[in-house]
Amino acid sequence: MPSFLDRLAPRPTGSQIELQAESIAVSIRWFGLVVGAVVANSAGADPLPLNIILLLGLAYTVLDTAFFLRGRVFLRDLPLGVSALEALFITLLCYFEHGLDSPFRFYYLLSLVCGAVRHPPRVPLITCGLNCLGYSTLLFFVPVAPNDWRVMAFTLVVLLWVTAAAVALARLLKRAAAELAAGKEQLETRIAERTQELEESQAQVLHQEKMAAFGLLAAGIAHEVGNPLTSISAVVQMLDRRDLDGYTREKLTLVTGQLARIQTILRELVTFSRPATHERGRVSAREVVDEALSIAKYYRGGKSRTITADVPADLPPLPGVRDQLVQVVFNLVLNAIDATGKGGRIDVTATANDGHVELAVADDGAGIPADVRPRLFRPYFTTKPHGTGLGLFVIRRIVEAHGGRVAVESAPGAGTTFRVTLPAAVPRADALGYDRRPLRGEDGELPFAAERPAAVAQGVSPGTQ
Repeated sequence: MPSFLDRLAPRPTGSQIELQAESIAVSIRWFGLVVGAVVANSAGADPLPLNIILLLGLAYTVLDTAFFLRGRVFLRDLPLGVSALEALFITLLCYFEHGLDSPFRFYYLLSLVCGAVRHPPRVPLITCGLNCLGYSTLLFFVPVAPNDWRVMAFTLVVLLWVTAAAVALARLLKRAAAELAAGKEQLETRIAERTQELEESQAQVLHQEKMAAFGLLAAGIAHEVGNPLTSISAVVQMLDRRDLDGYTREKLTLVTGQLARIQTILRELVTFSRPATHERGRVSAREVVDEALSIAKYYRGGKSRTITADVPADLPPLPGVRDQLVQVVFNLVLNAIDATGKGGRIDVTATANDGHVELAVADDGAGIPADVRPRLFRPYFTTKPHGTGLGLFVIRRIVEAHGGRVAVESAPGAGTTFRVTLPAAVPRADALGYDRRPLRGEDGELPFAAERPAAVAQGVSPGTQ
């Protein structure tokens, strides 16, 4: 239920135009009081009744001003009641000061202007009728001189004239104000859109620079480690040709196995950091997941999580850029690793449905709060101390460039699942059932050419928000 104050002086609805119109009405009333006091105390009529009426008008104007300064409109929901009171006050002023020929009759015009700037056309039109009625009643209470008929007729014509002009002018001003407000809103929307586009472009450039730097670093590390590793391997092979006891041969076999393991890691690292290709083709979902997991296992904490993959080999191929699709799965798996603690579980699955392939990465981490989820894919938004907020942003751009969509399902304490839905390739009648020719766009590339995924995932980790 509205309070008494809200009923007496409700706050304006919509824009600030209503308050600005109220400021004009307040100024007009104060101007009328000052001029009225001068006229009342300098005319030949008895000033006492005039001053009493002006004091009542002063009390109303003080209340109106006080509420206006508090952002409210006095008697906003009773415009016709205010018009009736104003018509009564002005008629009484005219009655006590020279009747039909009183200078206070021009206050009717001020009343019309106040009604026109504050209210719809209906209000000033009714106000005009009330003013004409109040002015006409003076014929029954004051002596009428021969010249008063001309004064009365001229006054009524002016009231009608000013009403029409004030309504038309107020309508024009309100329309212009509404158009300016709409233009301002459109401008703010465009500025927000351009700002977001600029942030996304900056994020894309930053991500590509980081990926390029990682590629150079990975290639350099592989080269520097590979040289001494080759020397160590040669020495081990020389020692292995000698006649050795069982214990020493066992240890050399162990060293040989670890050297092979290091060589495998270096080979995967070099393959992972090679320059990305932007050529579109038909990509196997299973190969994408296998390649992403082969390098994700070296990520910090990867060995202490249980990572499973259930990707059928007979899924339809995906049209797109292999390196970019690998990056999508890779970053989602790294985020899942960050979201889970030691002993956590991460499941990577893929299914085909209605011409699409859905890749899902689910973890049993802490989940994502509801107030965080709407901001997950914004550039530079992250809750990880080591993140830059680019991982999920890049994932979304890659997926959308491939004609797909990415969604997240999460609840605090119930884990998180990211679902990437991509269109499957149209089958062809070749020997393998699919056309293996590369697919290209008009310019030979996807709209968003992402770099190779990095060993350090940048983005928001599900479950660690």
